Amino acid sequence: MVFSSAIFLFIFLPIVLLLYYVLPKAWRNTLLLTASILFYTWGEPLFILILLGSITIDYVIARQMPKREGKARKRWLALSLFINLGLLASFKYANFFIDNVQHFYHWLGLTPFQWSAVALPIGISFVTFQKISYLVDVYRGDNEPQRRWDHLCLYILMFPQLIAGPIIRYKDIADQIQGRFATDTADSRLNGLFRFLIGLSKKVLIANVLAQQVDTIFALSPGQISTGTAWLGMIAYTLQIYFDFSGYSDMALGLGKMLGFSFPENFNFPYISQSFTEFWKRWHITLGRWMMDYLYIPLGGNRISKSRTYLNLIIVFLLSGLWHGAAWTFVAWGLYHGFFLVLDKLGLKKQLLKIGRVPAALCTFLFVMIGWVIFRSDTISYAGAYIARLFAFQNIGDNIVFNSRFIVILICGLLFAFMGFFPKVEQKVNILFETSHRPWQWIGFTIIAMALYLLNGSALLAGGFNPFIYFRF
Repeated sequence: MVFSSAIFLFIFLPIVLLLYYVLPKAWRNTLLLTASILFYTWGEPLFILILLGSITIDYVIARQMPKREGKARKRWLALSLFINLGLLASFKYANFFIDNVQHFYHWLGLTPFQWSAVALPIGISFVTFQKISYLVDVYRGDNEPQRRWDHLCLYILMFPQLIAGPIIRYKDIADQIQGRFATDTADSRLNGLFRFLIGLSKKVLIANVLAQQVDTIFALSPGQISTGTAWLGMIAYTLQIYFDFSGYSDMALGLGKMLGFSFPENFNFPYISQSFTEFWKRWHITLGRWMMDYLYIPLGGNRISKSRTYLNLIIVFLLSGLWHGAAWTFVAWGLYHGFFLVLDKLGLKKQLLKIGRVPAALCTFLFVMIGWVIFRSDTISYAGAYIARLFAFQNIGDNIVFNSRFIVILICGLLFAFMGFFPKVEQKVNILFETSHRPWQWIGFTIIAMALYLLNGSALLAGGFNPFIYFRF
């Protein structure tokens, strides 16, 4: 089940919110956990049992760690990491590993062996990262282990952030599991509804429209694509993945507000960045922080030699790419970003800032877009051929027709993505999501929210194209 599905919007969410608001506060966590389990079971009826079992193991291990010291404590942490990363590897990377072994067999002239592909559970990467952050923080002493099993389950399984984040550290939400009701006001709930509908509109009214044309273009072989079409396809996918993923994050934050929770922001106009370093402070912010706290700093961070620092950056982003998906294109995308981050440290960032804000942002945007071509492609050879078409300057007849709706949405997407370039817009846009407004402002927000609800509902009920890029990451 995804947030932009009719069953979620018109059945699941209204029922959950109605019950949540009428039940006594003492029962609300139980309702929310039950609803979250049902939400996940809808798409993964078998894996939910494995997930609940692994959370139980995490609960037991976390309770044991404070009782141990030194190597004994490290052994408990190692056991927890082995179990969680083992599950991730088994479900997400087994097919990738076997496929590469099969190719090696074919190269040697050997007969490939039989293999039944492993199904990829929804949201396993996000779940695993949250579980690891909880266990590592308990190991470090940053958090006390959760005393109640159901509260730990609620932290991991809460449906607003279960499928695609944001990645929430336990210490950021621990107090809210029991203590959020004092700040759970009508203003906060209305604010959450407005944030949710903004995100839904990003997804349904922008990303879905662009996705249809993107899929058509990337289904062609690069030799069939003209230079103009290649550029439009790249720009459209760059906007699609942003509005798809940031829209989902907005919906998650909005749902959290409606339930009394405050989740961390995950996007902040990433395409206005003037360097790759800045881009990763604005794009998927919670993933960047996770990588910093649990990979980069433990590897030594900036406290070691420059050469080792550069190597650490490459390692972190190689793993980041692999985290996004089990394919060589994701590995290449991660290395691509790692390479530019190293260049930033070698002086590229300073040089970009010297040429001016606008040229630096456009230059960074260009190379980020080329990176998205690698990310979107099925193979590295396809990515290379597609990128070559961008600079071939050949307008061959590719029979791709761009209708007026696509062009209008593309232009609107560019405007929305870059409007944060104006300092006042970037500073004031979050005013829309504050929890306290004057009555006349709420009237205006309510009218806008009703209009967005009708527009999105009409688009979804009409059976429009409704993919979700990060659905199985």
